[in-house]
Amino acid sequence: MTSSDPIDEISIGGESIRLGQFLKFAGLLDSGGNAKEAIIDGYVDVNGVEERRRGRQLVDGDLVAFRGRTVRVRP
Repeated sequence: MTSSDPIDEISIGGESIRLGQFLKFAGLLDSGGNAKEAIIDGYVDVNGVEERRRGRQLVDGDLVAFRGRTVRVRP
């Protein structure tokens, strides 16, 4: 990610959300099965680090990147 890449902000309506749920909620993936595979295969980064746990709890300000799109978690 470069400083010129756009970052969308997605409000989750609460304090935290699991990574697999967030990928679907943010429209990055269509299904839980696809989210699971993308995470296990190492295609998802959280705060610039590869994340392979779909149960990872995301909180306000976390950055999730998948296939060139970066999304910031907001409550």
